[in-house]
Amino acid sequence: MKTNESSFHRFVEIVKILHKYHIEKGMDPVKFRHILEDLGPTFVKIGQIMSTRQDMFSQRYCEELTKLRSNVAPLPYETILEILRENYHKPPLEIFESIDEVPLGSASIAQVHKAVLRDGNPVVLKIQRPGIYKEMESDVNLIRKAIKVLNVSETLSSVVDLNMVLDEFWSTAKQEMNFHHEANNAKRFKEIYKDTAYINAPSIYETYTSNLVLAMEYIGGEEIDDSLALDQQDYDRKEIARKLAYNYVNQIIEVGFFHADPHSGNLRVDQGQIVWIDFGMMGELSIRDRDLMRQGIEALANRDTNLLVETILTLGVCQKEIDYSKFTVEIDRFMNQYVNQSLVDINLPKMIQDMFAICHRYSIMLPKGISMLARSLVTFEGTIKALDPMTNIMEIVSMYRNDLLDIDWAKQLKKTTLKVLDAANKSLDLPITLDAVLKAVQKGQIKVNLNLLGSEAPIANLDRMINRIVVCVLIAALLMGSSIICTTNMKPKVLGIPLIGFLGFMIAFGMSLWLFVKMLFLHQKNKPF
Repeated sequence: MKTNESSFHRFVEIVKILHKYHIEKGMDPVKFRHILEDLGPTFVKIGQIMSTRQDMFSQRYCEELTKLRSNVAPLPYETILEILRENYHKPPLEIFESIDEVPLGSASIAQVHKAVLRDGNPVVLKIQRPGIYKEMESDVNLIRKAIKVLNVSETLSSVVDLNMVLDEFWSTAKQEMNFHHEANNAKRFKEIYKDTAYINAPSIYETYTSNLVLAMEYIGGEEIDDSLALDQQDYDRKEIARKLAYNYVNQIIEVGFFHADPHSGNLRVDQGQIVWIDFGMMGELSIRDRDLMRQGIEALANRDTNLLVETILTLGVCQKEIDYSKFTVEIDRFMNQYVNQSLVDINLPKMIQDMFAICHRYSIMLPKGISMLARSLVTFEGTIKALDPMTNIMEIVSMYRNDLLDIDWAKQLKKTTLKVLDAANKSLDLPITLDAVLKAVQKGQIKVNLNLLGSEAPIANLDRMINRIVVCVLIAALLMGSSIICTTNMKPKVLGIPLIGFLGFMIAFGMSLWLFVKMLFLHQKNKPF
């Protein structure tokens, strides 16, 4: 009963906030950001996820939502100790020699504290806020109800599909709230780059890690955007920037498992190594997606518009019917803007935003991994520029270009062989399939709906032509019928001509005159018949 009462009060609060901003009068990016901020941490997180989906939302909204901040008031130290006591089933100071009272950071889902184990090793404890899972689950359910009550879906239909956003948010949030998932990401990343001397990640203390508490190695050193500290330690910032960029391109192209939040706060330089931290948000690209990305780069390099169009449409999902010819023209214009530039001269963030703007206009939704990558690259470009303004990530991409465009003949031969075998098998089934189709057609069980893009104007002209032919046939029929009637002595007569025949001639004359005027004058104004 208490839970229902709490949910009702929260529901009323959500409705009041939505009503406060008069969403029925329309929406703009700033208003939308303010609504999410007022709704609290759950919705701030939703907005942050939305800001990464430039294929789903316009650039204006994505840029505005990047201003959202998830920093919240820290939990009291006593609450932190209580959470740890419940998690470890013993007083936390029996496990840790000390736990810093002041947190290193406090966000919507978790709070981070530095601690020292009994063996003297410093660690970082990421502690989940109590009840956050139920709170977010309740908020997601309540916002769905609020959407229905206020018809928000209709108001925002041209801006955002809120139900789709909520589904993606809840899926992502559940992963972030399972700290075993983040721990596995960190261990996987560390294993991948264990032989790379200049890349590292914190070790995970599995004994002290659970769904609600993540214990990892404490990383000292310097923040990667602290230029003064790096210079004082005699680090070469240009070298760090190039190695960092090379590693990130490697994560994307070679590994297909990349850090999806590469801002400077998640990178440190410690003992000559670049250390990645916070693996709660990682992107993954399937082999198919990477092959299609390779195909897209090949299309750009060869100025093959049709191949690039094919790649985008294969990679994405069209939410509505698109005008293929117009889409091809837009992609061709996009290519002409960038193909004449060297890779080094290309403005990566602008190129990504231009491509996603086109996808957004045509309602082409790209896979989650690709959209995460696009936003991550924009963030990473800013991180690199803060570290060393002269380093360009596209220089590093150019180093991979030859590898990307090289043909793997063994792989190509295998793919071709499989296609040939598949075609052979299907050709054996073709007569049987064709026979079944013909029988279905005879029985009226098949209905074909043919929709030709760009056919509206020709069909309209054909319709007008048929209308005119029908009128001409009617005129001819009236003339012939009236002529036959005029050869009889049918009464009454007008001017010695049977009245019905006379009326038939007059109607045929009127229709002929009307058709003549229609064809001669109104057709020039392109009016329908």
